[in-house]
Amino acid sequence: MAFKRIKFVTDSTCDIPANLVEKWGITVVPVFVNIGDESHADDGIQLNREDYYDRLPALNPLPTTSAPPPGIAAQMIEKAFEDADHLIIVALSPKLSATYDALRLGAGNLPPERVTLIDSGTMSIAMGYQVLIGAEIAVETGDVDQVVAAIARVRAHAKLAALINSLENLRRSGRVNFATAGFGALLQIKPIVTVNDGVVETIARVRTMSRAKEELVQMIRQQAPLDRLALLHTNNLEGVEWMREQLADILPEDTLTINVTTAIGTHIGPKCLAFVSVNKKWRN
Repeated sequence: MAFKRIKFVTDSTCDIPANLVEKWGITVVPVFVNIGDESHADDGIQLNREDYYDRLPALNPLPTTSAPPPGIAAQMIEKAFEDADHLIIVALSPKLSATYDALRLGAGNLPPERVTLIDSGTMSIAMGYQVLIGAEIAVETGDVDQVVAAIARVRAHAKLAALINSLENLRRSGRVNFATAGFGALLQIKPIVTVNDGVVETIARVRTMSRAKEELVQMIRQQAPLDRLALLHTNNLEGVEWMREQLADILPEDTLTINVTTAIGTHIGPKCLAFVSVNKKWRN
């Protein structure tokens, strides 16, 4: 099979750091965050993440998020396609957002045999690692089948877990039942959630933040040996640094620290902690 120029498109919930987006030539289509009557591209420029999470608790009504307009998606996807033999689009799960359909429609005018659309089944850098590792394999092999197979293996061996500091944003955004959120707040429950095949699931409920942080660290240790690791937060860098100290003996050299994209942080709220790991078994 001839070596192909394979390029990648994803959406801004991927949480891929800007330097890696540039390094691998990835096209990132922005989701939008709507604050009152204003709509802001979730591109890391229009909304400063640190400032946004500082302001978020006081914003009333709570901001909402929306998928990219198909016209914007089409413009960016067609531009990425100009110098590619094949385009791979990795999107936020359609069970979580209309973003997948926006990217599907955005690629509608391209020859279908030269475009592969993938449901990541997840979000944040758990999706981002599918793109990043896929890009590495694309440069190594130039083979679409090998790239798609590698992405599937990364998905199978990746783990995302997020410690929610408060259920209030999930309640206000309509992501959980009001009674459930109120009950959790009353008991000071700190839920830890994951995403499996596009479905958000609770995997632990802990009474205090300190115990919940310890639970998160143990979950990371259970995922070793680690090929990749990202420590995520929404304006909780202190929590991330504590996690780094606890995990110093197993941290991959290129462990990422990421203040989560505003499109996700709108729903989970400030002061959350999370991780995404990829076990070394993905290489087998």
